[in-house]
Amino acid sequence: MKKGSMTGSGSATSAPPALQLSHEGRQEIGELLCFLLADFFTLYIKTKSFHWHMHGPHFRDYHLLLDEQSEELFEATDAIAERARKIGESTIRSIGDIARLQRLNDAEISDAPAVAMLQMLCEDNAALAGFMRSTHQVCDASGDLATASLLENWIDEAERRSWFLSATVNSAC
Repeated sequence: MKKGSMTGSGSATSAPPALQLSHEGRQEIGELLCFLLADFFTLYIKTKSFHWHMHGPHFRDYHLLLDEQSEELFEATDAIAERARKIGESTIRSIGDIARLQRLNDAEISDAPAVAMLQMLCEDNAALAGFMRSTHQVCDASGDLATASLLENWIDEAERRSWFLSATVNSAC
């Protein structure tokens, strides 16, 4: 897994006056949100790619499942970025930022079996849920209830995606 930093992107100079978070807490949470945003975009692209390249006897069911899951992932990206901005921090600005910050691996495969694609996505969604749990712990320690609340919903969605994929391929991720 890759891990980078937001060097060069800069951080906003101040948070909204009503925000009751320390400067250090905002910075740490902002950085973690950037990692999560990169991971969400990585998983979105992987899910959409598998959606496009799916084939086999259950094509329609898998195709529709991955379309639904990719939409859910994409919908979260704006909320993640806006939360970083709400706490006075910067967010990703380019594909290069995503490549530097993503912790999930790309899938540059041309012809994987459908079950292998679904298994990869199952494992990635489980990993994403783990990343969000770690971020939630930092939010709790910093007193950032709003970000923690958002994370709880996204964790539930990631667990649901993982469960659907796991049940579809009859394996645990």
